[in-house]
Amino acid sequence: MAKGFTVWFTGLPCSGKTTVSQIVEKEIRATGRNVEVLDGDVVRTNLSKGLGFSKEDRDTNIKRIAFVCKLLTRNGAATIAAAISPYRAIRDHARMEIGNFVEVYVRCPVEVCEQRDVKGMYKKARAGEIQGFTGIDDPYEEPLAPEVVVDTDKEAPGESAQKVMAKLRELGYLGEGETAEGGEGVYTKEEEEKVKERLTNLGYL
Repeated sequence: MAKGFTVWFTGLPCSGKTTVSQIVEKEIRATGRNVEVLDGDVVRTNLSKGLGFSKEDRDTNIKRIAFVCKLLTRNGAATIAAAISPYRAIRDHARMEIGNFVEVYVRCPVEVCEQRDVKGMYKKARAGEIQGFTGIDDPYEEPLAPEVVVDTDKEAPGESAQKVMAKLRELGYLGEGETAEGGEGVYTKEEEEKVKERLTNLGYL
């Protein structure tokens, strides 16, 4: 059984998380691995519908994403999460919960993010029409020791994706002959059924 892992993309709104993660998804699929993707906007629509943007609701949203990532990772899936996840403590919680965790800091100056913002969210936040917007009137806490840093204002998306892929190979998550070390992360048949049931209830199966 292949070793499961989660690649966690974090960064400011419009920093390029989704763009880079989509390329990484295609690259991982090209190795023959199945990939599950939890994008922040999609999760908000389905898994976390009804949550607002208070710190408590943001933390709840990330905990839900981390929970699903943990289940998928333990069952050998290659999992990608792309969410702003602005608070360091909750990202550390996700790391502890998931285990095989690769944090990718999608670094980009807020000025560049604003230029990319086709929805005009930054403009609305600066005008006071949106409250608690990350990078404007709500903080983004940069990762202290991410496995990968990509600078999307200086790199092409494909270049950033290759940095992530190189790290995954370096850490042993990708490559021929992958097995779960010592059987870790392999469930019994009964446990797998319980996990499948949970994922079905969450709408991912």
